[in-house]
Amino acid sequence: QVQLVESGGGLVQAGGTLRLSCVASGRSFSINNMGWYRQAPGKEREWVAASTRGGDTMYADSVKGRFTISRDNAKNAVSLQMDNLKPEDTAVYYCYSDGYQRDWGKGSLVTVSS
Repeated sequence: QVQLVESGGGLVQAGGTLRLSCVASGRSFSINNMGWYRQAPGKEREWVAASTRGGDTMYADSVKGRFTISRDNAKNAVSLQMDNLKPEDTAVYYCYSDGYQRDWGKGSLVTVSS
């Protein structure tokens, strides 16, 4: 099993910037893809972005051009740089990893005020 710990959430005004980080431990050698989902109040969890071990990146249309995912395989870490944040980005953000199974972090709250 892989353990994932997120950090970096908080409160920011619309147009602002936040950076989320996630570090994996445990059977991290098994990890291929890492990425982020988010869940807004009253809504289903939605996929945000992902990075393959080789560095390919993918984004949901709603965040493309504003969010940047980056991966550090040596540190078993993934980050999400969030620029030009909007109130609709308010959500709990969950880091995930895909290896022998999908593992999840506990989530980090991002609140964007208008």
